Amino acid sequence: MNPLTIESARPLLAALDYAGVAVFAASGALGAARAKHTIVTFAFFAAVTGVGGGTLRDLLIGAPVFWVYRSDYLGVCMIAAGLVWLLKADRWRMDALLWLDAIGMAAYAVVGAAKALSYGVPPLAATAMGVLTACFGGIVRDVLAGQPSILLRREIYVSAGALAAVVFVGLHLAGVDNSLAGVVGAAAGFTLRAIALKWDVALPGYRDA
Repeated sequence: MNPLTIESARPLLAALDYAGVAVFAASGALGAARAKHTIVTFAFFAAVTGVGGGTLRDLLIGAPVFWVYRSDYLGVCMIAAGLVWLLKADRWRMDALLWLDAIGMAAYAVVGAAKALSYGVPPLAATAMGVLTACFGGIVRDVLAGQPSILLRREIYVSAGALAAVVFVGLHLAGVDNSLAGVVGAAAGFTLRAIALKWDVALPGYRDA
């Protein structure tokens, strides 16, 4: 299979990439705010959450780690941390963290899958890279904040990231324009996560009646 050519979709993917980093960084800083940490910890949580998933993806697919040779991504993380600090985010409802995370998850799932395809990764593995990109930062955030990992809860989260990646990769394989495929994929993942948040939808556990 030929690698995905992303030039036509580059503006959209760049926008989704920055959006994913920004909202994940903000969600990381929100985790620090709820634990009453210092501004230094705000920045650390924001950076680890914002670039964690993409870092692991790049290491696995043999790509240069996307933020190492440029300053804008870490800059976005620092700005997000500063805004959360200034806006007194510890007063926000928990919903703010969940909805920010949902936006970042959907955007990053598409970006991760697209980048993997552009490096010649097969479709199934590229889908897995999308899920990993979307979810790993949030997992690290939960561990750092001392919260139960999203992987240990039944709520629909990883499944929503998987849907975003599957829809994008499937539409790409069907010959749909990559920009349109990216929008539809991200929207599908966000919609599933939004349904889970709005109506408390969860997956059944092992041997549940």
